[in-house]
Amino acid sequence: MKEKIKSDYTSWLIIIGIVMLFLEFTFFNSGLIFSLLVQVGMIYIGSKRMSKKLGKLLFWGGIIFLVISVLSMLTFRFLLLAILIHFLIQYSQTKKNPIQIKPVIDLSKSSVKDENLVKKKPLVTNVFFGKQKTPQAVYEWNDINIQAGLGDTVIDLSYTVLPKGETIIFIRNIVGNIEVLVPYDMEVYVNHTSFAGTARILELQDEKMFNQSLQLHTADYENAHQKVKIVSSMFAGNIEVKRV
Repeated sequence: MKEKIKSDYTSWLIIIGIVMLFLEFTFFNSGLIFSLLVQVGMIYIGSKRMSKKLGKLLFWGGIIFLVISVLSMLTFRFLLLAILIHFLIQYSQTKKNPIQIKPVIDLSKSSVKDENLVKKKPLVTNVFFGKQKTPQAVYEWNDINIQAGLGDTVIDLSYTVLPKGETIIFIRNIVGNIEVLVPYDMEVYVNHTSFAGTARILELQDEKMFNQSLQLHTADYENAHQKVKIVSSMFAGNIEVKRV
């Protein structure tokens, strides 16, 4: 019953949001849709010309204007209000009916073995601004799982010895570029999602992406003893995976 109520609530929320978005575009702010298209166009064109000053200006200008436009939308404010009300309702219900968790203890075991945990320093860390890269000297490999804000991330695998099995690189980025340098004898799998940007992955060059997901791998990936799995997502920017 509760699941049905949640489903109905979500459905009504989506319907009201769509109606409000239609009313805002039609009656209250008819020029907003044109502004959004211009800003998305600026981001797309700028991402293709990031090496030039004009391209960077268009890209970052489009990002700033797009954020301002979204924040000024009535639909966006309604969504924030709906989310706030939802969390207040959930909090109120939790207070009335707290969830009780009772651990199940197996008394048949005479002793519990102590576990020694080893903490490792990550190669790259979460940053909101700026560029980060793996060391430019020989380093010990650790799987990567990071999230970044605005900036570029460079992962160079030529300075390390990768272990047997599957090596994981997991990167979530808002705006920026991702570059992964892979040795020639390494099999590769890529799962990339982007709202706007370009993908250059091995033999695949300049694949334009607009709110798309891209999955591909080399021919012998499934049977390889050593392989690299790259999972990435970003709002806007480019990804490049190449051999070194």
